[in-house]
This record gives sequence, structure tokens and C-alpha cells, in this order.
Amino acid sequence: MKLNTLFVAAVLASTTLSSCVFDTASENQLKYTHTTLVDGDAYAFFRSVGAIAPYEVDYAKHVGTVGNAQAKDAASKVSQFFTEMLPQLDSLATKFHVDFPILGQEKYATEADHAAHSVTTATDSTADSTATAAPVMHTAPSHAAYTDEAYLHHVQHQVGLVKEQLRRLSRNTNKELRDFAQSKTEAVAQLFTAVGGKEDAHAHH
Repeated sequence: MKLNTLFVAAVLASTTLSSCVFDTASENQLKYTHTTLVDGDAYAFFRSVGAIAPYEVDYAKHVGTVGNAQAKDAASKVSQFFTEMLPQLDSLATKFHVDFPILGQEKYATEADHAAHSVTTATDSTADSTATAAPVMHTAPSHAAYTDEAYLHHVQHQVGLVKEQLRRLSRNTNKELRDFAQSKTEAVAQLFTAVGGKEDAHAHH
């Protein structure tokens, strides 16, 4: 009887250990080898949309303080769409072993932020030449001063890119990713129209 008890305990311990080892190996697969469980199209989707979404949320916050009524309305809709999408992207990326947030993604900054960052970096470099410089923040678009027209043109282009990426993902062989993209089809189409986009606008970029 005692031997049977020991045998059962050993089997359970072995099963538990194997499960832990498998989970750890799965986690290390992403950490050390950066091997993903998605195909090239899906990986491109995460890289592209994963970089656009946080940038546009930050940009929209700035527009909300300086834009005209049309720009503010567009910024509000853009921010809502991407703010809702970001945690969903994070969950999917984690599940399918895609690094997220996207490393080295461009950060939005106003002209004032950019100037302050440049001064701070220069001061830090003078104080300690061995210090590693902080990532450079970029203003948008093209480091130009803000205008409502430039923002609307910029956001039409960006939403158009996301719309196209979602269209491609909606045909992916991964059912979960395909379902996710299809669930966003109507919302991104409405957003694209709301910010002044035309149905074929993304084809010209």
C-alpha cells in the first residue's frame, strides 16, 4: 500500500515538474530566441500597428489642447480607437510570442519637448561622457510646427495604414488573429471616414 502511494506521488510530481518545465521553456522561447508563433504577415501587423497605436494616442492628446474643433474631434476618435486596441494587441502578442510593446518605436513629442530633450541630453553628455543617451523623441510630422491641416493629413494616412493591415490580417490562417481583425473592420472603416479618409486613400501612400 505504501509503495502504491509513493508511486502515485512520484507520478504527480513528475507531471507537475514537466508542466513547469514546459511553461518555462515556452516563456524562454520568446525571451532568448525571439521565436514567434505567427507568420510573416501577422508579425508585420504587430510591428506596424503596435508602433502606430501608442504614437497616435500621444499625438491626439496634444491635438486635444491645440487643435481646432475638427482636429480635436478627429483626435478624440483616433485616441479612443487605439486606446481600446492597445491592451488587445498586448494580449495577442503575449499569447503568440511577439515582443510587445515594439522596441525602438518612435515617440511623439512636441517641438518644446524635443528642444528640452535635446538640451537635457547635451547637458548629461557634458556631465558624464560615459552615460548612455536616452532614446531620441521625434515630432510629427517631419519635425514641423503643428497645424490642423497637417494633423488631419497625417492621421488619415496612419489610420489608412492600420485599415490595410487589419484587412490583410483578416485573411490570416490563424483563426484568433483573423477573428480579431474582422471584429475591427467596421470600426476602423468608420474611423477612416470620420477623419476624412477616402476608401482608396491608403493606396496612394
